[in-house]
Amino acid sequence: MGFTIGGIREMRSGSRRRGRTSGRASDCTTVAEYTGLWGWDVVPGARAAGPDCSCGKADCAAPGAHPLDPDALVPAGATLDEVTEAWARFPGAAVLLPVGRAFDVIDVPEAAGRRALTRLERMGLPLGPVIATPEGRAHFFVAPGAAAELPTLLYRTGWDDATLDLHALGAGAYITAPPSDRGDLGPATWLRAPSLDTATQPPQARLLLGTLAYVAHRSACV
Repeated sequence: MGFTIGGIREMRSGSRRRGRTSGRASDCTTVAEYTGLWGWDVVPGARAAGPDCSCGKADCAAPGAHPLDPDALVPAGATLDEVTEAWARFPGAAVLLPVGRAFDVIDVPEAAGRRALTRLERMGLPLGPVIATPEGRAHFFVAPGAAAELPTLLYRTGWDDATLDLHALGAGAYITAPPSDRGDLGPATWLRAPSLDTATQPPQARLLLGTLAYVAHRSACV
């Protein structure tokens, strides 16, 4: 059984009526929304607790920012029942989204991202979801392939020699999805929440890159 908009609303309403007493149920509802409504794969991730990682490795290179088991991917289209069964193996896991499948990510400082988002909205350009990360970054969802194309895109737009705090994340990367957190750094949040059209068809990076590069450059020069 798949999901409908009404079905997701009913799930959300039911969660509120239960007083949000079950964190695991809430996580499963969120994951089911990501897989069933937005069409994204999801992976259970480690959580950070101060400098430590829930994976238990003292020398963990990315505390709270990596999959607990990359092979435990919950695929796009998974139903709530399927999500609940899969997530039961990883109680308390963070919600991670694999990059490079349904979308790539353009990463800029959050302050620059907020200013760019305002500009882009005023210009009427197509926009996908945007996340504010616990580390103070903004993740703009763009069409897959952007990470590989970024050097060429920057060259074509004249930003290849500029000082830019701008990066692209592609295949092999994972991002923390709302409402998961990074321990003391706080939760990931939506600056621009997904919708039915933007989640499945994020914009081409070239449409946003000029504005993102300009704002990121201005921010670096301040």
